[in-house]
Amino acid sequence: MNAELDTRRTGTTSPSTAADGSARAPRGHLARVFAEYPIEVLDGEGVWLRTRDGRRILDLYGGHAVAALGYGHPGWTRALTRQAEACNFQSNAVSMEVRHRAAARLARFGGLGLDTVFFVNSGAEANENALKMAFRLTGRPHVAAVEGSFHGRTAAAGAVTWGAREKWYGFPRAPFDVSFIPRRDVSAIAQHVTEKTAAVIVEPVQGLAGAFDLGAEFLQALRRRCDETGTVLIFDEVQCGLGRVGYPFAANMYGVVPDMITTAKALGNGFPCAALMMSPKVAAAVTLDSLGTTFGGGPMACAVMEAVIDAIESEDLLARVRRVGAYIRETCVVGPVTGHQGAGFLTGLRTSRPAKEIQAALLERNILTGTSSDPHVLRLLPPFVLEEQHVDLLRDALADLKA
Repeated sequence: MNAELDTRRTGTTSPSTAADGSARAPRGHLARVFAEYPIEVLDGEGVWLRTRDGRRILDLYGGHAVAALGYGHPGWTRALTRQAEACNFQSNAVSMEVRHRAAARLARFGGLGLDTVFFVNSGAEANENALKMAFRLTGRPHVAAVEGSFHGRTAAAGAVTWGAREKWYGFPRAPFDVSFIPRRDVSAIAQHVTEKTAAVIVEPVQGLAGAFDLGAEFLQALRRRCDETGTVLIFDEVQCGLGRVGYPFAANMYGVVPDMITTAKALGNGFPCAALMMSPKVAAAVTLDSLGTTFGGGPMACAVMEAVIDAIESEDLLARVRRVGAYIRETCVVGPVTGHQGAGFLTGLRTSRPAKEIQAALLERNILTGTSSDPHVLRLLPPFVLEEQHVDLLRDALADLKA
C-alpha cells in the first residue's frame, strides 16, 4: 500500500478523555470549553494531518466543515500572501476593489438572484444580521425555526437553536418569540408560520443534528407558506453551503430560493469570514448604519473567499463532491454502519452502536471523523479534494470494526 495512505494503528482514547480515562485537563490559559481529541496537530497537506507524535491522520472532519480545500492549497495560500503584502486591512469606510470583487464572485457563484452581500466574521453573526433584517422588513415579533437546528451561540442565533435554552443559552430571556417546527412535518408548518412570523430560519441539511436532510417537499412547503404570510425565509447554509452538498448551495440542489442565505465555514477555508446574501426585497430595507462590522469584509478575507470559489470552479470540485460523496454512501455501509443520510460531503453514517465508540476506534486507525447530537450518527465533513482511494481507507477500517 502507498505509504501516504497507510493508516497504522496507535493507541488513543476518546476526544474528551486522557489516557487514564479522566477528563483532559486544561492547558495554559485557554478557557476549558472544548472537548479535545487526543492528538496535537502540527501541520497538514491535502486531506492529511501530521501530529506532534508523528502520526498521519486522514481528515474526514475538515476542522468542522471549514477546510474545504484541505491543507496547503497553493492558490489559497498565494491569494492570502499577496493580499497581506499589498494591504492587510482597511475598514468598510474605505472602498477596496477586492471587496467588490468578492461580493460579485459570491453572488455569481450562487446564481440565485441573492445579489446583495454583507460580509461578516462568522456564521452566528451572519444569522444574527439575517434575523435583524427580517424584523426590520416585517415589524413582526416571532420567528419559526426547525427542531434539531443549530444556528449559533449568540443571543438571537442561540434563541433559534434547538435545545439551547435547556443546555447552554445563558441569557435571561430570548430577544423575540420562537417556536420550532417538527422536522419534515409539512402539516405543522401553518401552525408555526403565521402573519405574526417575521422569519423562518432553516438549515436545508442540518449539520450538528447528524447531516439530516430536510428534503425538497418540506423546504418547498416552507417557501409557499412564507409567500402566503409575507414571512422572510432564511436558509442557514453555514455548514451545508458553499459547495459542501455538491452544488453552490443546498438552495440550488433543491430548487428552492430563500430570501436570504447565510454562509461561512468553507467560504474562507480556515480564514474567519462569513456572508449574508440578500434578495432585492430584503436589500431594499438596508440603509446606512442599519448593519455594521469592523472586520467583516476585510481585504484578506475577501482575497481568500475569491480563491476558494476560484478553486471550486477551476478544479471542478462540485462534481467531485457529488461523485465521491455518492461513493461514500455506496461503499461505507459496512461493519457497524447501518445506513446513511445527508448530501455530498455533509454525510451522516448511522451506526448500530454509539457513534462516539466508532469515532474513537477510527481515530486509533488514524482516521478523524465527527459525531453529532444524534448518538448513533457519525458525521463526515471532509475537504472537497477527497478522493475515492481515501474513502477506501474508511470503508476498510469500518469493515474491521464490530457491528
